[in-house]
Amino acid sequence: MTKSKRTLTDENKKGAVATAVQEENDLDDEYSPEKRAELQSFYEGSMKNYKEGEIVTGVIVSMTEDSFLVDIGFKSEGFINRNEFPDKGAEIKIGDEVQVFLDKTEDNDGQVVLSKEKANRIKMWKKVEDIFDTDEIVEGTVVSKAKGGLTVDIGLKAFLPGSQIDLRPIRDMDRIIGQKFQMKVIKMDKKRNNIVLSRRIILEEQRNIEKKDTLAAIEEGKTVDGIVKNITDYGVFVDLGGIDGLLHITDMSWGRVNHPSELFSLGDKIKVLILKYDKEKERVSLGHKQISEDPWINISEKYSVDSKIRGKVVCITDYGAFVEVEQGIEGLVHISEMSWSRHIRHPSKLVAIGDSVEAVILSLDKDKKRISLGMKQIEPNPWDNIEEKYPDGAVVEGRVRNVTDFGAFVELEEGIDGLIHISDMHWTKKINHPSEAVKKRETVKTVVLKVDRDTQRLSLGIKQLTPDPWEKLAKKYTIGTDVKCKVCKATNYGAFVELEEGIEGLIHISQLTTKKITNVESFIPVGKEVTARVIKIDAADRKIALSVNAFEQNLDASQIEESQELKEIKTSSEESKEVSSNAEDKSIEEEKKTNKNEEK
Repeated sequence: MTKSKRTLTDENKKGAVATAVQEENDLDDEYSPEKRAELQSFYEGSMKNYKEGEIVTGVIVSMTEDSFLVDIGFKSEGFINRNEFPDKGAEIKIGDEVQVFLDKTEDNDGQVVLSKEKANRIKMWKKVEDIFDTDEIVEGTVVSKAKGGLTVDIGLKAFLPGSQIDLRPIRDMDRIIGQKFQMKVIKMDKKRNNIVLSRRIILEEQRNIEKKDTLAAIEEGKTVDGIVKNITDYGVFVDLGGIDGLLHITDMSWGRVNHPSELFSLGDKIKVLILKYDKEKERVSLGHKQISEDPWINISEKYSVDSKIRGKVVCITDYGAFVEVEQGIEGLVHISEMSWSRHIRHPSKLVAIGDSVEAVILSLDKDKKRISLGMKQIEPNPWDNIEEKYPDGAVVEGRVRNVTDFGAFVELEEGIDGLIHISDMHWTKKINHPSEAVKKRETVKTVVLKVDRDTQRLSLGIKQLTPDPWEKLAKKYTIGTDVKCKVCKATNYGAFVELEEGIEGLIHISQLTTKKITNVESFIPVGKEVTARVIKIDAADRKIALSVNAFEQNLDASQIEESQELKEIKTSSEESKEVSSNAEDKSIEEEKKTNKNEEK
C-alpha cells in the first residue's frame, strides 16, 4: 500500500501524535518505574507475535472521511484508506473487527503499515486454489475485453479465453460484458498472478447430459422445440437440447427467403420438424415450413388460367420479375410479357422490388410449382386492330427507334414498330447504309406497305411517298434513243454511265467498241462523256442497257431488237453445245468407270 493511501490529514496526524505524547506523560505520572518496565516487557512480547506478510485481526478505533485507524494490538495503529473497503466502508463502525494484511511493522513515521486490499487478495487466492483443487464452480462477472478473450472478476481478476466462452465462437464479445457466468478454474500461476477460466467445460457437461435424453427421444417426423444458436447464409443451427440440428434456408418457408435473418434471430424459440436423423454421424436435418400445409396443394382451386391476380414484386432478374401471389406462391413475369413494346432492355425499367402489380395467369403447373404471369395482357393488344388502324397505303408518321444494316425501325405508337427496308428508302439513289437516309430519333413520314397481324410485322416505305420515276423513264428512254451521258464507274465487264441524276445505265464491254478491249477503265475512264444509244430498258428491274456501237452504226430500233434476238439465239446455241459436250464427257466417264468395275 502506498503512503498516500494510508496517510491522514496533517491536522489529524498532529492530533494523534499529541494524544500519544499526552498518554505517555500520563503513564509517567500514574505508574512506578517497575510498573512501566512490566508494561514495556508486555509490549515487546506482543510485538514478537506479529510477522510482516501475515493476515491479522484488527479493530477500528477511529475514522475520518478518507481513512480508518486500525489497532492490531501492536505498539502503534495503522491507517487504511477507505477505498480498500467495499462501498468505502460505509457500513463499518468503530469497534468492528477487520482482517488486514501486515505489510510493515514500522514505517518512517513509526507507524505500522496495514492493507485491507492485500488481505482480501490473499484470502481470495486461497479460496480460488481450493476451488481449483476440488474442481468446483466459480461465479464471475465479465468486466472488459482482453487480448484473445475477456477479463472476469471472480474476486480476483481472471482471464477467460475466447475459445472457452461458449460452445461456438463468439464474434461480438461486447454484448456479454457485464454478464455473470458460472465457470471452472483450469489453470493457476501464483508467481505470475495468473488465473485462467473456462465456461465451455460446464456447457459441454450440460450438453452431454441433455444430449443423451434428446437422442433417446428423437425420431423423424416428430415436431420439437429448439433455440436458434447460430445463423449463416445457408441456414440456422437450432439447439434441440445437447445436439444441434440444421434448418436449411430452403426448408424455412414456402415463400422466398433471401437470408435466414429475415425470419429468425439468435435466441429465438421455434418449433421444427425432424426431417432426417443420421444416428452414426449424429446429424439432424430440420424443417420449419413443413409444419404448415403446402400452399401448392390447393392451387388449382384458387387460381385458373386467364384469371387476374395482384401481387408484390419480390425478385428481379435479367429475364423477368418474380411476383408473390400469396405466401409461398410466386409466379414469373417474363420480360417479353411485361409490355407490348418490344424494346425493354431490363425488367427494372418497368418494376421495382416491393411494387404491387396486376397480372394475368398465362399457365399454371401444379406438379412443377410454376406459374407464368403476364402484365401486358392487362392492357388491350395494339395488334388486334392493327389492320384497321394502319391499312395498306396509309401515310403514317413515327420516330426512328433503331437503325441497322438492312433498314430502320420506326415506332408508330407504344408497342407498334414498323421496318423501312433499305430498298424502300429511295427510288433511284443507291443507299449503302440506312443512316444515309434516316437518323436515329428523328421523326419520319412513311407509307404502310404490308401488315401481318399474326407475326406482328409491319412494313413501311419512304420512297413510296413519291411516284415511281421509272414509269416515266420507260417512256423517255425508249429503244433507239440517243443519250449523252458521263462514265461514273468502270468494271471488267463494262462501264456504268449516269443518264440523269440518280439514273444509271450499263454499257457492256461488247457495246463499247468493235475492237477487242482488255481494260475498260483505260479505254473509257471515269468522268468521260460519251453518247450511246438505248438498246434495252427493264422498268421492273430498274435496268437500262446502252451501246456506243449502235450509236456509231446508227442502228434503228428494229435493227437493235433483231441484233438482240440474234445474240440471244447465239447465246442459247452456245449454252446448248456446252450442255451437250458436258453430257458427252459425263457419258464417257461413266463408261470408263463401268469398264474398271468389270475388270475388277
